Amino acid sequence: MSAPEPAAVLREGAPEQVIARLRPHGRVLFWPSVLLVVICAALGFFTGKLPAAWMNQALWIVGVVLIALVWLLPLLAWSGRHYTITTRRIIIKRGLFVRTRQELMHTRGYDLTVRKNGMQSLFGSGDVLINSGLERPVVLWDVPSADLVQSTLHDLMEENISAVARMRQQEQTLPPDASTYWGGR
Repeated sequence: MSAPEPAAVLREGAPEQVIARLRPHGRVLFWPSVLLVVICAALGFFTGKLPAAWMNQALWIVGVVLIALVWLLPLLAWSGRHYTITTRRIIIKRGLFVRTRQELMHTRGYDLTVRKNGMQSLFGSGDVLINSGLERPVVLWDVPSADLVQSTLHDLMEENISAVARMRQQEQTLPPDASTYWGGR
């Protein structure tokens, strides 16, 4: 993920641009995929070798249920998380059947922390904790290149806050006769 320069991307009146689309690191699907291969191999090996026909049918039913539990559910959980970073906000989407969408504006300002366990450090991923003053921090779970995400968010937040400060400064430097009051100018 290479982030463009925030100053070049963020201009007053410029349309919002997507900087990155992320989801949790794909390594969480490693063990479910290994188990999928093992279950399929076991189904292939034991099919037809059991003494009764109902046992072969039960083997397939158990195999399909195991595949659904061990592989399909983790895949759906992984694919149900999306993180989008734009020039103006962070959009966090969770869930498949019940969707939750949360947005954090860069102009609000927030504190960023990257937390990594041993496995995450090995793969270069991590949890990005965004403390925006809410009771619990918003967490981007196990994002790839967590340090790059953190530095990009710092740059975007700084640029957005600077743009708001420039607009406020321009509003304060209006000539005295340009102000409006009730019923006239």
